Amino acid sequence: MKFQTLLYREHEGLATVTINRPEKLNALNRTVMNELKECFEAVQRDSGVRAVILTGSGEKAFVAGADVGELAASTPATGMEISRLGQRVFGLIENLGKPVIAAVRGYALGGGCELAMACTLRVAAEGARFGQPEVKLGIIPGYGGSQRLPRLVGKGRALELILTGEMITAQEAYRIGLVNQVVAESELIPAADALARKILANAPSAAKYALDAVNHGMETTLAEGLNLEASLFSLSCATEDMKEGTRAFLEKRPAKFLGG
Repeated sequence: MKFQTLLYREHEGLATVTINRPEKLNALNRTVMNELKECFEAVQRDSGVRAVILTGSGEKAFVAGADVGELAASTPATGMEISRLGQRVFGLIENLGKPVIAAVRGYALGGGCELAMACTLRVAAEGARFGQPEVKLGIIPGYGGSQRLPRLVGKGRALELILTGEMITAQEAYRIGLVNQVVAESELIPAADALARKILANAPSAAKYALDAVNHGMETTLAEGLNLEASLFSLSCATEDMKEGTRAFLEKRPAKFLGG
Protein backbone atom coordinates (compact mmCIF):
# COMPACT_ATOMS: atom_id res chain seq x y z
CA MET A 1 0.00 0.00 0.00
CA LYS A 2 1.21 3.51 -0.88
CA PHE A 3 0.42 6.55 1.24
CA GLN A 4 1.46 10.17 1.51
CA THR A 5 1.95 10.20 5.29
CA LEU A 6 2.35 6.51 6.20
CA LEU A 7 4.89 3.80 5.52
CA TYR A 8 3.57 0.24 5.30
CA ARG A 9 5.25 -3.12 5.15
CA GLU A 10 4.18 -6.68 5.89
CA HIS A 11 6.24 -9.79 6.56
CA GLU A 12 5.05 -13.22 7.64
CA GLY A 13 1.69 -12.01 8.88
CA LEU A 14 3.01 -8.99 10.78
CA ALA A 15 2.34 -5.51 9.37
CA THR A 16 4.25 -2.40 10.42
CA VAL A 17 2.54 0.97 10.00
CA THR A 18 4.76 4.04 10.48
CA ILE A 19 3.38 7.57 10.66
CA ASN A 20 5.88 9.45 8.52
CA ARG A 21 5.86 13.18 9.22
CA PRO A 22 9.05 13.53 11.29
CA GLU A 23 9.43 17.20 10.39
CA LYS A 24 6.06 17.81 12.12
CA LEU A 25 6.73 15.30 14.94
CA ASN A 26 4.20 13.04 13.19
CA ALA A 27 1.32 15.34 14.10
CA LEU A 28 -2.13 14.06 13.20
CA ASN A 29 -3.65 16.19 10.47
CA ARG A 30 -6.68 15.26 8.39
CA THR A 31 -4.55 13.50 5.76
CA VAL A 32 -2.92 11.27 8.37
CA MET A 33 -6.29 10.42 9.90
CA ASN A 34 -7.84 9.55 6.54
CA GLU A 35 -4.84 7.43 5.57
CA LEU A 36 -4.87 5.61 8.92
CA LYS A 37 -8.53 4.80 8.26
CA GLU A 38 -7.79 3.53 4.75
CA CYS A 39 -4.78 1.53 5.92
CA PHE A 40 -6.44 -0.20 8.86
CA GLU A 41 -9.58 -0.97 6.85
CA ALA A 42 -7.33 -2.75 4.35
CA VAL A 43 -5.51 -4.58 7.17
CA GLN A 44 -8.84 -5.66 8.63
CA ARG A 45 -9.85 -7.20 5.28
CA ASP A 46 -6.48 -8.91 4.71
CA SER A 47 -6.61 -12.38 6.26
CA GLY A 48 -2.86 -12.70 5.71
CA VAL A 49 -2.15 -9.95 8.26
CA ARG A 50 -2.59 -11.21 11.81
CA ALA A 51 -0.98 -8.45 13.90
CA VAL A 52 0.21 -4.86 13.49
CA ILE A 53 2.99 -2.73 14.96
CA LEU A 54 2.16 1.00 14.86
CA THR A 55 4.98 3.49 15.33
CA GLY A 56 6.22 6.94 14.35
CA SER A 57 9.08 8.01 12.12
CA GLY A 58 12.19 9.66 13.53
CA GLU A 59 13.70 9.78 17.01
CA LYS A 60 11.65 12.58 18.58
CA ALA A 61 8.03 11.47 18.52
CA PHE A 62 5.55 8.65 18.18
CA VAL A 63 2.91 11.33 17.60
CA ALA A 64 3.32 14.72 19.29
CA GLY A 65 -0.39 15.47 19.00
CA ALA A 66 -2.95 16.80 16.59
CA ASP A 67 -2.05 19.47 14.05
CA VAL A 68 -2.53 22.67 16.08
CA GLY A 69 -2.75 24.74 12.90
CA GLU A 70 -5.86 22.83 11.91
CA LEU A 71 -7.27 22.94 15.45
CA ALA A 72 -6.83 26.71 15.70
CA ALA A 73 -9.35 27.22 12.90
CA SER A 74 -11.99 25.00 14.52
CA THR A 75 -15.56 26.09 15.11
CA PRO A 76 -18.11 24.12 17.17
CA ALA A 77 -19.29 22.44 13.96
CA THR A 78 -15.83 21.54 12.63
CA GLY A 79 -14.74 20.58 16.16
CA MET A 80 -17.48 17.96 16.26
CA GLU A 81 -16.40 16.69 12.84
CA ILE A 82 -12.73 16.50 13.86
CA SER A 83 -13.54 14.66 17.09
CA ARG A 84 -15.87 12.17 15.42
CA LEU A 85 -13.33 11.39 12.69
CA GLY A 86 -10.64 10.71 15.28
CA GLN A 87 -12.99 8.57 17.34
CA ARG A 88 -13.98 6.51 14.29
CA VAL A 89 -10.39 5.91 13.22
CA PHE A 90 -9.19 5.02 16.72
CA GLY A 91 -12.26 2.85 17.26
CA LEU A 92 -11.36 0.96 14.08
CA ILE A 93 -7.86 0.33 15.45
CA GLU A 94 -9.16 -0.74 18.87
CA ASN A 95 -11.73 -3.12 17.39
CA LEU A 96 -9.68 -4.35 14.45
CA GLY A 97 -10.07 -7.98 15.50
CA LYS A 98 -6.27 -8.28 15.34
CA PRO A 99 -3.77 -7.11 17.97
CA VAL A 100 -2.15 -3.74 17.35
CA ILE A 101 1.02 -2.95 19.29
CA ALA A 102 2.06 0.69 19.69
CA ALA A 103 5.85 1.10 19.67
CA VAL A 104 6.34 4.50 21.29
CA ARG A 105 9.56 6.53 21.02
CA GLY A 106 9.69 10.17 22.08
CA TYR A 107 6.52 12.18 22.56
CA ALA A 108 3.06 10.58 22.67
CA LEU A 109 1.00 13.63 23.53
CA GLY A 110 -2.63 14.56 23.01
CA GLY A 111 -3.86 12.68 19.99
CA GLY A 112 -0.65 10.64 20.07
CA CYS A 113 -1.38 9.37 23.57
CA GLU A 114 -4.97 8.71 22.49
CA LEU A 115 -3.73 6.76 19.46
CA ALA A 116 -1.44 4.64 21.64
CA MET A 117 -4.33 3.93 24.02
CA ALA A 118 -6.49 2.74 21.10
CA CYS A 119 -3.89 0.06 20.40
CA THR A 120 -4.12 -3.33 22.06
CA LEU A 121 -0.73 -3.12 23.81
CA ARG A 122 1.92 -0.44 24.26
CA VAL A 123 5.72 -0.82 24.31
CA ALA A 124 7.64 2.34 25.21
CA ALA A 125 11.27 3.33 24.79
CA GLU A 126 12.96 4.60 27.97
CA GLY A 127 12.88 8.20 26.80
CA ALA A 128 9.19 8.23 25.81
CA ARG A 129 6.87 10.86 27.27
CA PHE A 130 3.09 10.61 27.57
CA GLY A 131 0.46 13.25 28.25
CA GLN A 132 -2.91 14.82 27.49
CA PRO A 133 -2.05 18.55 27.33
CA GLU A 134 -5.25 19.68 25.61
CA VAL A 135 -6.33 21.91 28.52
CA LYS A 136 -3.27 24.06 27.84
CA LEU A 137 -4.86 24.85 24.45
CA GLY A 138 -8.29 25.50 25.89
CA ILE A 139 -9.79 22.21 24.73
CA ILE A 140 -10.21 18.66 26.05
CA PRO A 141 -9.14 15.29 24.63
CA GLY A 142 -11.35 14.61 21.62
CA TYR A 143 -10.18 11.30 20.16
CA GLY A 144 -11.24 9.10 23.08
CA GLY A 145 -8.71 10.13 25.71
CA SER A 146 -11.27 11.14 28.32
CA GLN A 147 -12.78 7.65 28.07
CA ARG A 148 -9.86 5.28 27.46
CA LEU A 149 -7.43 6.84 29.94
CA PRO A 150 -9.58 6.26 33.06
CA ARG A 151 -10.31 2.73 31.88
CA LEU A 152 -6.58 2.04 31.71
CA VAL A 153 -5.24 3.87 34.78
CA GLY A 154 -8.27 4.68 36.93
CA LYS A 155 -10.37 7.83 37.28
CA GLY A 156 -8.11 9.68 39.71
CA ARG A 157 -4.87 9.33 37.77
CA ALA A 158 -6.67 10.05 34.48
CA LEU A 159 -8.16 13.27 35.82
CA GLU A 160 -4.78 14.34 37.19
CA LEU A 161 -3.17 13.90 33.77
CA ILE A 162 -6.04 15.51 31.87
CA LEU A 163 -6.57 18.49 34.22
CA THR A 164 -2.88 19.36 34.70
CA GLY A 165 -1.87 18.64 31.12
CA GLU A 166 1.52 17.49 32.43
CA MET A 167 3.74 14.89 30.77
CA ILE A 168 4.86 11.69 32.48
CA THR A 169 7.85 9.47 31.80
CA ALA A 170 7.73 6.02 30.29
CA GLN A 171 8.59 4.59 33.70
CA GLU A 172 5.66 6.37 35.35
CA ALA A 173 3.38 5.30 32.48
CA TYR A 174 4.42 1.71 33.18
CA ARG A 175 3.86 2.10 36.92
CA ILE A 176 0.27 3.29 36.48
CA GLY A 177 -0.57 0.72 33.80
CA LEU A 178 -0.58 2.97 30.74
CA VAL A 179 2.13 0.93 28.99
CA ASN A 180 2.95 -2.77 29.05
CA GLN A 181 6.73 -2.65 28.68
CA VAL A 182 9.58 -0.13 28.86
CA VAL A 183 12.71 -1.02 26.93
CA ALA A 184 15.97 0.56 25.80
CA GLU A 185 15.65 2.90 22.82
CA SER A 186 17.55 0.49 20.57
CA GLU A 187 15.29 -2.40 21.58
CA LEU A 188 11.93 -0.74 20.87
CA ILE A 189 11.04 -2.33 17.53
CA PRO A 190 12.68 -5.69 18.37
CA ALA A 191 10.67 -5.81 21.62
CA ALA A 192 7.42 -4.96 19.84
CA ASP A 193 8.25 -7.56 17.18
CA ALA A 194 8.98 -10.22 19.82
CA LEU A 195 5.68 -9.48 21.57
CA ALA A 196 3.82 -9.70 18.27
CA ARG A 197 5.51 -13.01 17.41
CA LYS A 198 4.37 -14.50 20.74
CA ILE A 199 0.81 -13.57 19.79
CA LEU A 200 1.21 -14.86 16.23
CA ALA A 201 2.18 -18.28 17.61
CA ASN A 202 -1.37 -18.68 18.95
CA ALA A 203 -4.69 -19.26 17.22
CA PRO A 204 -5.87 -16.27 15.13
CA SER A 205 -9.54 -16.99 15.80
CA ALA A 206 -8.91 -17.24 19.54
CA ALA A 207 -7.09 -13.88 19.49
CA LYS A 208 -10.05 -12.27 17.74
CA TYR A 209 -12.60 -13.69 20.17
CA ALA A 210 -10.44 -12.72 23.16
CA LEU A 211 -10.20 -9.15 21.87
CA ASP A 212 -13.96 -9.03 21.37
CA ALA A 213 -14.60 -10.42 24.86
CA VAL A 214 -12.38 -7.88 26.59
CA ASN A 215 -13.21 -4.82 24.48
CA HIS A 216 -16.97 -5.27 24.47
CA GLY A 217 -17.19 -6.82 27.92
CA MET A 218 -15.61 -3.68 29.43
CA GLU A 219 -18.68 -1.72 28.35
CA THR A 220 -21.19 -3.98 30.12
CA THR A 221 -22.10 -5.25 33.56
CA LEU A 222 -20.23 -8.31 34.86
CA ALA A 223 -23.26 -10.53 34.18
CA GLU A 224 -23.55 -9.27 30.60
CA GLY A 225 -19.81 -9.66 30.13
CA LEU A 226 -19.93 -13.26 31.33
CA ASN A 227 -22.75 -13.99 28.88
CA LEU A 228 -20.64 -12.49 26.09
CA GLU A 229 -17.65 -14.58 27.17
CA ALA A 230 -19.71 -17.77 27.12
CA SER A 231 -21.05 -16.99 23.65
CA LEU A 232 -17.59 -16.30 22.26
CA PHE A 233 -16.16 -19.37 24.01
CA SER A 234 -18.82 -21.49 22.31
CA LEU A 235 -17.94 -19.97 18.94
CA SER A 236 -14.26 -20.73 19.48
CA CYS A 237 -15.17 -24.38 20.12
CA ALA A 238 -16.46 -24.62 16.55
CA THR A 239 -13.23 -23.44 14.88
CA GLU A 240 -10.57 -25.41 13.07
CA ASP A 241 -8.05 -23.63 15.29
CA MET A 242 -9.63 -25.23 18.35
CA LYS A 243 -9.47 -28.68 16.76
CA GLU A 244 -5.83 -28.20 15.80
CA GLY A 245 -4.84 -26.70 19.16
CA THR A 246 -6.35 -29.46 21.28
CA ARG A 247 -5.13 -32.18 18.92
CA ALA A 248 -1.58 -30.80 18.97
CA PHE A 249 -1.62 -30.64 22.77
CA LEU A 250 -2.74 -34.25 23.06
CA GLU A 251 -0.20 -35.36 20.46
CA LYS A 252 2.54 -33.38 22.23
CA ARG A 253 3.55 -31.37 19.17
CA PRO A 254 3.51 -27.65 18.21
CA ALA A 255 0.19 -26.50 16.81
CA LYS A 256 -0.03 -25.29 13.22
CA PHE A 257 -2.82 -22.75 13.25
CA LEU A 258 -4.25 -21.67 9.90
CA GLY A 259 -7.09 -19.52 11.16
CA GLY A 260 -10.77 -20.26 10.90
